[in-house]
Order: sequence, then structure tokens, then C-alpha cells
Amino acid sequence: RKTADDVVGILCLLSVAAALDFKYHHTEELEAYLKGVHAAYPSLTHLHSIGRSVEGRDLWVLALGRFPTHHKIGIPEFKYVANMHGDETVGREILLHLIDFLVTSYRRDPVITRLLNNTRIHIMPTMNPDGFEATKVPDCYYTRGRYNKNGEDLNRNFPDAFENNNASIQPETQAVMNWIKNETFVLSANLHGGALVASYTFDNVTGSLKGYSRSPDDDVFIHLAKTYSFNHASMYKGMGCDRQTFPEGITNGYSWYQLEGGMQDYNYVWGQCFEITLELSCCKYPPADQLEKFWRDNKAALIEYIKQVHLGVKGQVTDRNGNPIPNVIVEAKGRPHVCPYRTNEHGEYFLLLLPGTYVINATVPGFKSMLKTVEIPDNTGNFSALKQDFSFSEVSIRSRAASCPKTPLYQDLELASAATKPTLHILVLMTVMLVAFK
Repeated sequence: RKTADDVVGILCLLSVAAALDFKYHHTEELEAYLKGVHAAYPSLTHLHSIGRSVEGRDLWVLALGRFPTHHKIGIPEFKYVANMHGDETVGREILLHLIDFLVTSYRRDPVITRLLNNTRIHIMPTMNPDGFEATKVPDCYYTRGRYNKNGEDLNRNFPDAFENNNASIQPETQAVMNWIKNETFVLSANLHGGALVASYTFDNVTGSLKGYSRSPDDDVFIHLAKTYSFNHASMYKGMGCDRQTFPEGITNGYSWYQLEGGMQDYNYVWGQCFEITLELSCCKYPPADQLEKFWRDNKAALIEYIKQVHLGVKGQVTDRNGNPIPNVIVEAKGRPHVCPYRTNEHGEYFLLLLPGTYVINATVPGFKSMLKTVEIPDNTGNFSALKQDFSFSEVSIRSRAASCPKTPLYQDLELASAATKPTLHILVLMTVMLVAFK
């Protein structure tokens, strides 16, 4: 039974949705749309700015879900970020249409309703609003709008786990780093343009084999990338741009080209969040009349990818009295992270793992470890990872906060991944490629 508030909300939303044409929305229009959606659905959305750009523009994030304003125990956090290169614009617009689809489908579409009831989804349409505004007209190739106002490439601006990139952290980058630190993000994707492929970590390199920088969770990353590519209208075909080919529409980031200071590696190493990079269009800034097709091509993939946040195992670590224990190291045996994954302030952990049998190790420094064997099913359709709690017999356990340094972490860990530095002629080729891609 609809209340008067529901009716008002529906009418308000219809007005907002009607205004969301397939066109490019500049800063004022984007803000107006996000505020309109929040006004129409205040109980389903939470709109906030995580910081400001160099020129003072808000970095807006719209959180959606049954509990949009705060983290709820057991509900994983997911995020999409677009337009960190200001001249790569498709992601910016399709995320607005994703918002429209989610809010208008809630309580009408059972899949979307369950997704929003069991997931907190954060959508950041633009990380680089200054760069977007500096890109005056559509252009398929490189433009100065790629960078922020200070001329910095935000996807080379994060701390790097493999070498000291001496980056001067930009306001936009710092805002995202703070956001990652303050939320328990589990899964993410970063939307780009200039190619058609799903790229996964690592982007940088260590180890001993050529051409591939393998993370401890390489199988999961391959699955995540394929989830997007095979639900996309054409990405899975592997036909990239300018005669590039990517088998099954995916690539290891380093296998494509080496990248220092990238956001997806930062998320994985320091944020305990699995992120992939989605290149959605051969043309970086295509004409607006192509946006509707881009939305249709990506719609199913965007939804299916969000569901993957429910892969694996999750739970709480508590003491004998049921009090949560933060900062407990919880990892799957055989998958060591150089920055160990730890429980949050609620004693929660989330580990993305494919279906199979795993030994999960919970360790409180100074106490013995606790091991549990779990059989993980494919639960993405049930919108919940397998639940496995840990209860220590001691009382009032406290574990000190993690202290993973913002310096190269893999210098002395030659076996942490499998790759080597590229040869000089490959580096030259990669430098040329950077003009056209990512």
C-alpha cells in the first residue's frame, strides 16, 4: 500500500527521470540530477561529497541501498567510479543511467530489489570534474582534459606497491583514498574510455616471469573481468580498437602495459577492495547520440558485476562475550596479501573467493590462530556470501590497527607475483600506446 510520501516520491522521480536524456551533463546538470534523485528517494539514497577538486567542484557520491546512510553489518559495500580522466566520458553518463535504472526498478524488479536490499552501492559519476569541464567538445583521442587542473594524471597518482612513484597526491586522489579508508569496500570498478576491455590487477610488476603480473587472487580477478566482458554486448568477442585483440575481452593490466600509481592496485593492496578497470569505448569522448547504445551495451554487465560482491565468505570475529574484535588478520590459506586483510571496527571480514574448499585463518597477534575449513558455493544469486564467524575464547581482546606503509612493498618479494620489467623497446612502444589508451 503506497503512502502519500510514496506517491510524491514517485511523481518527483518521474520528473527527474524524464529530464535524464542521453546527453552529456555538465557539472550543474549532474549535481541537479543527483539532488533530484535523492529528493525523490530519500530512504533509498544518500548523496554526499567526499571532497573537492582543485577548482573547488564537489566530488559527489550517491549511495543506494536499504541502508544508504551507513554501513550495516553483513551487507557488503560496492562502488563504481567514472571519469577520473576528464576526457573519457562514457562512464560518467552510463552511471547516471544506472542510478536511474536502480531507483526506478526498486520494488518493481525482484532482482534489483534483492540487490539493493543486500548491497550498499556507491556511485561516483566523476572523479575529475575539472578535466571534464576543460574538455570543450567531443574528441576520440587524447586531450588536455585527461588531467586534473594541476596537470596530473589521477590514475598515476596513487601510492604504488612496487616502486616509489614520488607522486604529489592531488585533492581528488586524497579524497578517494580517504573514502576507501572510511568504508569497508569489497568490490569496485573504475570506468574509462579509449579501448574495449576489462583490465585487472596488477598494473605494475615484480617477480620473475615475463608479461604477466599475478596477484594472489588472480583466479578471482579473471572471473570478475570475464563477468563483465561476457555480459557486455560485444566486449567478450575480444576485438579491441585499432586492430588490438584481447582474448575474451580481458587483460592483465601489466600484460597490456605497465602503469605506476594506478587506482585499481591501490584498492587491492591498501583498501582490501578488488577493483578492475573497464575500458568502455574506442572513442574517449564520443558524440552524445551514441550514449544510448553505450548504455544498452553495458546495462546487463553493470548489474551482473555488482552481484559478484556476494562471492566468497564473510563473517564476524568476536571474543567470548560476543564483542567484535577489529584488526584481526583474516585470510584464505595460500593467498597471502602483502598488506594482510583485517577485520573492520565491527569485527567483520569479507573475502572474495570462487566456489571451492578453502581454509580460512583468523589471527589476533599475540593469540593463537583459528583455522576453519569452508566449502564455498556460488551464492551470488542468493545475494549473500557464505557466512563463517570466528569466536575466540578469550575476553576483551584488542588488536592494534594495521600499519601498512605507503612505500614500495614488493621490492623484496620476488615470488609475490610472476612478471618482470619490460625491455627498452617494449617500454618505448608502451609510451606511444599511452597516448591512445587508458
